[in-house]
Amino acid sequence: MRMRAMILAAGRGERMKPLTDVHPKPLLQAGGKALIEYHLENLAAGGFRDIVINTAWLGEQIPVYVGDGSRWGVHIQYSHEGWPALETGGGIFKALPLLGGAPFLVVNGDVWTDWRVSRPQLPRQWRSDSLAHLVLVSNPAHNLKGDFGLLDGRIAEDAAERHTFSGIGFYHPELFAGCTLGTFKLAPLLFSAARAGRVSGELHTGEWYDIGTPDRLRMLDQKLMLKA
Repeated sequence: MRMRAMILAAGRGERMKPLTDVHPKPLLQAGGKALIEYHLENLAAGGFRDIVINTAWLGEQIPVYVGDGSRWGVHIQYSHEGWPALETGGGIFKALPLLGGAPFLVVNGDVWTDWRVSRPQLPRQWRSDSLAHLVLVSNPAHNLKGDFGLLDGRIAEDAAERHTFSGIGFYHPELFAGCTLGTFKLAPLLFSAARAGRVSGELHTGEWYDIGTPDRLRMLDQKLMLKA
């Protein structure tokens, strides 16, 4: 079965007001493109053809802007949540029927990174009993304590150093076993699976930006314009 990918695009983006009073955060522009376009380009270049996008806040704008994905050579399906959004865990769980029975890739719609996929396959650290694989980055100024430890390619609570979760991860549908439709966060599921030794990870040392505030969006826009 061909691996599928999901872009998380449902959040309200409270810290991005007033910009997100008008547009959902993944449609905000940086470097002359909407944030979500960078993910679509990356996924298409990496060989992904089937992509799911969840929507909630001002979600009707995303299908109008993105369409069916043919502009990028991919096929897009939408998981419409209504409002309020279902949080990361609840949003992925609702979309599982569209993602199939095999592991899939998920990326946050409000980050920008030079991390790239080269083909739609699981990372080398993935084991037969793995439930997730997380891409971590160095801690930015707004998250100096980090989120997860990394030890010998596995997410570990007792690691001396903690890193920040990039919002990019591979997940097995079994990670959501026992969940029911509704609003819930992804992090508790990841911590539980990590304690069981079933979450691998990697540290991306390249560029990564969490576009959480208007100032960060302006900084990214300036950076990308200089690269153009």
